[in-house]
Amino acid sequence: MNHPKEERTLVVIKPDGVQRSLIGEIIGRFEKVGLKLVAIKMLVPTPGHIEEHYTLDPEWKRITGEKRVKAAKEKGEKLETEDPFKITDKILEVLIKYMTSGPVVAMVWQGAHSTELVRKIVGGTEPRSSDVGTIRGDYVLDSYIMADTDSRAIRNLIHASGSSKESEAEIKHWFTPEEITDYKLVSEQILYDVNLDGILE
Repeated sequence: MNHPKEERTLVVIKPDGVQRSLIGEIIGRFEKVGLKLVAIKMLVPTPGHIEEHYTLDPEWKRITGEKRVKAAKEKGEKLETEDPFKITDKILEVLIKYMTSGPVVAMVWQGAHSTELVRKIVGGTEPRSSDVGTIRGDYVLDSYIMADTDSRAIRNLIHASGSSKESEAEIKHWFTPEEITDYKLVSEQILYDVNLDGILE
């Protein structure tokens, strides 16, 4: 079994994050918690690449649709349908349009519990209900109701893998092994060295 410090996760800064010049701010949040950036690139994804990305997990359509129905019920919103697959078909259509509208920044972050930590730092999918202190809670005012009213994807700055298993599949989808760099950071000695050897002369 690999040490938890070797866990890697995918983060994609979406076109709205790039357009709002938040790349440095977002990277800084992950660096401050102690995660290590091991791969990064800017690209304009193709519609096929985005569709494949969101359907890597065969359960994504059902889970996403059910999440949207639950959120609507909690907020007293009316949806055109409660069929999770029909809802997700529409979500995927607008996601493809959104994610191919301009450049994105794809990254791989490494560190202990990286997937879980990134999700916590990023905040919930809907910025309106994301906690203050999270990236989405601090930098976006969008909501499901606004996105649905305008027939568009919710603008929430970032995609972050939902689980370690999802991370592995998504990293392979966005990066070749050669694009990921293995290296050491001085700060890793403080984060992971058992005895903190070598601090005192």
